[in-house]
Amino acid sequence: MKRSLAFALSLVFLAAFSVVGQQMADPDFNAKVATPAYKTSGPKVLFDEAHNNFHTATGRYKPFADLITNDGYQIVPNKDKFSAATLKDYKILVISNALGAPRMNDPLAANAAFTDEESDAVRDWVKAGGALLLIADHAPMGSANQALAQRFGVEMSKMFTLDNQNYDKDSQNPGFIIYTRESGRLVDHPVTRGRNDAERVNKIITFTGQSLKGPADSVAFLKLADSAQDAMPGTSTPVSAAGRSQGLVMKFGKGRAIVMGEAGMLSAQIVQPQGVKFGMNREGIDNRQLALNIMHWLSGLLN
Repeated sequence: MKRSLAFALSLVFLAAFSVVGQQMADPDFNAKVATPAYKTSGPKVLFDEAHNNFHTATGRYKPFADLITNDGYQIVPNKDKFSAATLKDYKILVISNALGAPRMNDPLAANAAFTDEESDAVRDWVKAGGALLLIADHAPMGSANQALAQRFGVEMSKMFTLDNQNYDKDSQNPGFIIYTRESGRLVDHPVTRGRNDAERVNKIITFTGQSLKGPADSVAFLKLADSAQDAMPGTSTPVSAAGRSQGLVMKFGKGRAIVMGEAGMLSAQIVQPQGVKFGMNREGIDNRQLALNIMHWLSGLLN
């Protein structure tokens, strides 16, 4: 078992780091929204691009940005450090894979992406009524985002999460973890229920991330199975990720926060030259609807 797990982990690790230069936003992703949630004057969304973000609104997260723009949200890229003044005119803040250095494979990438003052500013803004979507992937993203996550009582594993039992068999990658309502690990909550049956989410795949542990009043809507494990290649024995999650939702003061332990699920990317799709462009899953539901909950359309 240890041998097979080590082999699986090596595959996950190599896949995560060998395709960085080959990942690109899917130019054919259908970002149209038939009935936008906001027809005019939708909530203003500050999209962070000031902290060495691996994902930006015009880069690998363009499909997500296009999707929520078509749903009526108004996106503004952030180029500044977080402060009360930076955040005051916005309803929602999106942060995806901030890093401590420009390149993911730089040892400094695991350094804190935000200063203590910035983390405090984001916490205070949410507490006063703001809404945060914080996305932090597998190592080194967990370490880079841990200080901000702690402001909301969230502990990041800072490793890689895999599940040798509940993964996408077509990909043969144990980091591509499947969550379904039938299994009980896709937990019922407004972000998975939506506003009607058409928005109901039944199956999600995550694409190699980390695990999270939230505060007692949070809801783990992507609940890891007891068979899930966290590990770092060649450095330590894998540890159980039972009782942990890859998606947390919580109310915080007058505001709201969602913390995700994997970023690919809300993207729509292609790995070249193989042309492998991962994210919202994958067939047979509800990741696209989950992205919309998350924004609907953050903006108050869902309670």
